[in-house]
Amino acid sequence: MNPFIGLNLGLRFVLEIAMLVALGWTGAELTSSLVADVALAVLLPLAAAGVWGVWVAPKAPRRLSDPGRLLVELVLFGAAVAGLLYSGHAVLAVVLALLVVANIAVLRLSGAEH
Repeated sequence: MNPFIGLNLGLRFVLEIAMLVALGWTGAELTSSLVADVALAVLLPLAAAGVWGVWVAPKAPRRLSDPGRLLVELVLFGAAVAGLLYSGHAVLAVVLALLVVANIAVLRLSGAEH
């Protein structure tokens, strides 16, 4: 495997984890209720991981083909970016968005889709 592709696949994993963290962080700040914030901080990343695991992951039981898979990826990463913006973390949101777009482009153009 090309080391550049291997590096981008590693980056992809880090971006997936960052997406889940961002969704949890957002969930923790959505309401003024501690109980609701804790519930959302757990449920948002769990829901995203569930969707990812069923339709996007390389060994997903019902893996979508493109463009459907790309759309789901963009919606999930977009939700994480929007959550960071909502939480007042614009710099993190921009960095995440740029890294995701670059990573998706490199992996798809190289034919090394995850």
